[in-house]
Order: sequence, then structure tokens, then C-alpha cells
Amino acid sequence: MDIGVLTVPFGDQPLDETCEYLAGLGVDTVELGCGGSPGNDHLAREEYLDDEDAQADLHDLLDEHDLRISALATHNNPIHPDDDQAETADEELREAIELAAQLGVDTVTTFSGLPGGGPNDEVPNWITAPWPTEHKEAHDYQWGVAEEYWTDLADFADDHGVNVGIEMHPNMLVYEPTGMERLREATNDRIGANFDPSHLYWQGIDVPAAIRYLGDAIHHAHAKDTGLYESNARVKGHLDTTPYTEEEDRSWLFRTVGYGHGESHWKEVVSTLRMVGYDGALSIEHEDSLTSSREGLEKAVDVLDRAVFETTPGDAYWAE
Repeated sequence: MDIGVLTVPFGDQPLDETCEYLAGLGVDTVELGCGGSPGNDHLAREEYLDDEDAQADLHDLLDEHDLRISALATHNNPIHPDDDQAETADEELREAIELAAQLGVDTVTTFSGLPGGGPNDEVPNWITAPWPTEHKEAHDYQWGVAEEYWTDLADFADDHGVNVGIEMHPNMLVYEPTGMERLREATNDRIGANFDPSHLYWQGIDVPAAIRYLGDAIHHAHAKDTGLYESNARVKGHLDTTPYTEEEDRSWLFRTVGYGHGESHWKEVVSTLRMVGYDGALSIEHEDSLTSSREGLEKAVDVLDRAVFETTPGDAYWAE
């Protein structure tokens, strides 16, 4: 299993400097943003798509530092009720899939997106309860929109031999494992999870159980922790709209790996991923407001370095 990094926090410095720094930490893979909320500081699609020379230069740079690309990232909302926003997100996603295929990268990470609650809505509507009944009707409408879009997109991904790893994220239609499985069953096996535990912790989801539930539907994984602050949650629960920068008043915060859940938990996460057959990258996504990107990343690498397995399992001689 590889230790990887989503390079977004280093977007203000050139990719070659970022690769040199990450390689020095012992990182194995990089996840490169090429659109949507991750931006495209390190992989502008218009500069690389259909340009074999530019792609060769990128591979040479990565080879120089013994790094590989685990995934291309373009997180946006391709089923947004605003047609212009949806079309932009769809173009980003399809071009990311095309570029991934050209680069020999097998996964693009993204969101499921979220429609409005009806055909005349102007903003997305995250529905979390079936009552009053118009909410159930709106949720059914949203799934109809999603299944139509993602069926077509899944065929497009299959034509290019690329998996789509959807990050289960609140304020998106797919935010937990049963929704992920529903979308996968409605489309094809190219649609799966970019398994990010940070969004599951504060929903009260057992992360190892979620890994077991999804199994081979996990196409990619993020290493990102969450701290739960029960003194605040006891008053207002975990659905918390307090700004992320007002840390002491929030019920939960994104944390560096090991600062929300201990090293033993992350060893269980790694072991459970191996049990279900995932042996790809654990791509560190730094969004901890209590530490700098570099320090947070270095501490995450330190924890994961002790948690990941570097070798394949041997024969179970003791079972013979």
C-alpha cells in the first residue's frame, strides 16, 4: 500500500519543487488536481490533454523523484440545477477522464454532485429526512437526475478504461456507503468510492465497517482524520454550520491523521482495506486548521509509515 498526497496545499509552488519535497518524505504517489475545487495548479488540463510531449515531460519529472500518480482530482457538481455550472463540471470531469486514460492513470476522484429539489430550483438541496413528504418526493427526483447523468458518465468512463472514485460527502447526494452502493448498482463498476473517512466519522459511521460494506467498490482512498468535540456536540449535535476557523466552537474539525483517531485505529483502517482487496494509495488530504500544511503532512506521513504494509502477504503456513 502506498502513501500518497493530494498536492493542493502546495499549489503556490511548482510541481517539481513539490515532488522533490514529497519524495524526501518517502511519499510514493501524488493525486493531482485538474479542475473543480482542487484547482489545476499542478495539472492544467488544457496544457496536457492530447499533448504527448507535455505528458512525457510530466512522466519524466515523476520518474525523477520515483513518484506515481494515484488519481486525478476534479471535485465539482455535474448535476447542479444551474445549467452553466453543471456543464462546466461535466466538461471538467470528462476531460479529466480522457487525460487520465492518456497518462495511464486508472482513477479520477470527484463528487456525486447534488441537484435541486425540483426542476425549477436554482440551488442544490441536501435532503436528510423523508418528512414532510415533499422532501421524499424531492429526494426521489434527485436520484432520477443522478441516475440518468451517472449512467451516461459511467459508460464514458468505461470506454476510456478509467474508474471514477466518488467521495462520499455531506451536501452531496452520495454522502454515505448505502448511497454509494445505490449509485454503483444503477450504473456500472467503473463507479465506486474515493473512500475518505473524515466525512464519515462525524456522521457516526463506523469506518472499518464501511470499508467492509463497500469492499471492491473502493477505487481510491484518502487519509484524512476528524476530531469529534463532544462538549459542543452534546449541545448542538454534529450537524454544525459554525465556520471552520472558529475551531473552539465546532462539534468537529478535520484533523491531521492521528489527531482525531489514534495510530491503532489507522492500523485497523489499513488492515481492513487490505482485507477487502484494496492495496492502492492512501492519499493524504490536509485540511487541518490547527497546523500548517507541511507540519500536518509530515505528521500524517509519520503515522501512516508505521501503519501501511510494504510487502504482499506470504503463505499462511501455519494454516496448512
